[in-house]
Order: sequence, then structure tokens, then C-alpha cells
Amino acid sequence: MTNFKEDLMQVKAFAFDVDGVLSSDTITTHPSGEPMRTANIKDGFALQKAVKLGYPIAIITGGNTEAVKIRYQNLGIKDIYMASSPKMIDFDAWIEKRGIKPENVLYMGDDLPDFHVMQRVGIPVCPSDAVEEIKSLCKYISDKKGGKGCARDVIEQVLRAHGKWGSDFTW
Repeated sequence: MTNFKEDLMQVKAFAFDVDGVLSSDTITTHPSGEPMRTANIKDGFALQKAVKLGYPIAIITGGNTEAVKIRYQNLGIKDIYMASSPKMIDFDAWIEKRGIKPENVLYMGDDLPDFHVMQRVGIPVCPSDAVEEIKSLCKYISDKKGGKGCARDVIEQVLRAHGKWGSDFTW
């Protein structure tokens, strides 16, 4: 059995849930009825850096709002799966499209809709406020809550392990 730092060397791609991972578990509602989410700026920086370094990234969410799609497209993410249910269908389509092996994917989820994908990937991780069933699957539990920098935490760890974090942020 490997340790988490060794597992980081196997990461070639990232996939993230949105609600409870890239946004907090509290959603306000716009007067139109559309859910409004918050996004962590540091998570966004790390996502954008990983994209620019060539890591495939997928957003796989059960939500379906244009604002979420625009947010992640603006960070350079091309593979955004909205209204995903079950998530395994979109995950399988993504890894086939990108030619990625599941054992090389770091997936961050927080709740039961993420369960089956997290069983399949090589590096399942979660925020500190994930549900217990998800925590039990994880090789790493961030000390950050969903929407509070947990994605930055894991992306930065991977990029540091790969020698790609560095101090040159001019890209």
C-alpha cells in the first residue's frame, strides 16, 4: 500500500464536484429561483494553473446553472458536465474522451452522488466537511471545507509533488 505523497505522483488528471467541493454547502436562491453559489478565488487560481500546465480537468456536477458553466469555462476548463446523474456515466465519457486511466485521476467529492466515481478512481479525496460514507473511501481528507480552499489544497500538493508549483506564476 502506498502513502498519499506517493499517490500524488500518479495523478495525471483532476475531476471535481461543485456543490460542497468548489462551492460551500450553503446555496442562496436568486429571486428568479436559480441557486447562487460562491466560488473560492484560491481554488480558481489553482484550477487555472493546472489547466495551463496541461492537466485535464473535469467538472462533474448534478447542478445545472449557466453561472457555474461560465465560471469554469473562464478558468479554461473544457470538460464541464452539468445535470450529471449518475455521475459515473459522465466520468466514463470523460476518461474515454481524454484517454485517461481511472487510476491516474484525483477526484474530489463530498456526498453520495460522488460515491461510485470515487470508488473507481485512483486518488479519491474530499473536503473536511464531506459525509462519512465519502470520507471512508478517501486517501486524503483536506483540512479545508468545501468552497473554502479544498481544491487549491489538493491541486497545489499534486503540482508541488510534480515539481510544477514553483514561484514562476507569470504564465
